[in-house]
Amino acid sequence: MRMLPKVLATAIAATLISAPAFAAELTGTLKKIKETGTITLGHRDASIPFSYLGTEPGKPIGYSHDLQLKVVEAIKQELGLPELKVRYNLVTSQTRIPLVQNGTVDIECGSTTNNLERQKQVGFSVGIFEVGTRLLSKKSASINEFEDLKGKNVVTTAGTTSERLLKSMNAEKQMGMNIISAKDHGESFLMLESGRAVAFMMDDALLYGEMAKAKKPDDWVVTGKPQSFEIYGCMVRKDDEAFKKVVDKAIADTFASGEINGIYDKWFTQPIPPKGLNLNFPMSEELKKLVANPSDKSAEEI
Repeated sequence: MRMLPKVLATAIAATLISAPAFAAELTGTLKKIKETGTITLGHRDASIPFSYLGTEPGKPIGYSHDLQLKVVEAIKQELGLPELKVRYNLVTSQTRIPLVQNGTVDIECGSTTNNLERQKQVGFSVGIFEVGTRLLSKKSASINEFEDLKGKNVVTTAGTTSERLLKSMNAEKQMGMNIISAKDHGESFLMLESGRAVAFMMDDALLYGEMAKAKKPDDWVVTGKPQSFEIYGCMVRKDDEAFKKVVDKAIADTFASGEINGIYDKWFTQPIPPKGLNLNFPMSEELKKLVANPSDKSAEEI
């Protein structure tokens, strides 16, 4: 009977010693999440079908958001926090990087291109999607290629790689385009739909998303030779390797298990909110390769 208190005391002492040691191992975002019991997810309001607001006020839905929730589940396991609270923080093309950098947002999964320029500012997960930058226009406008935009009003979204590419093309080829930079994809499409622009340049999957919510989807068409191929990733703080490792594994596991196929079909080959329209956008060969061999490299590096 005298052994029991000694064993119990030893066990308690070991717990007291190991608990701070475990806490000390946590750094960066994982430490922040453990201490606050909360993770803050950055999301978009109109990046259909990747990350956008659904019918529940302030709550995002979408392909990228479903993958973001897989990360949340992995973090619950990693930190032993089954009751981890999830906070949502709206971001735009222009605010998403600063809000990740300053710690307001812990992870942003939307429609953010991983490129070398951004890698200087933030970290990226393994790729979650691959797109080509093309044009959306009315079928009646007969815009087939980028050359057809000479001297015309063209809209794109501010703070995106499409904006940079369009401005560069305009200067190099002296096309005389009037480039309108809208605050988000929804505003860009509104400019197009109202006739203030003849074409909207953006990532092809996003253009199909905008087309799906149009009053008459059949009036619109996605055209043009892709001006770039880009890989989307989830953004995390730069040099936070412990957190990035958990994020990468959560996404890679979703790929390896085959769950990604159901998530993809849900958002790209089946009716989606808000109008129950189908994007009819089957998984590309490029994305299939990315799923088979997850990588955090940008399209520039491949």
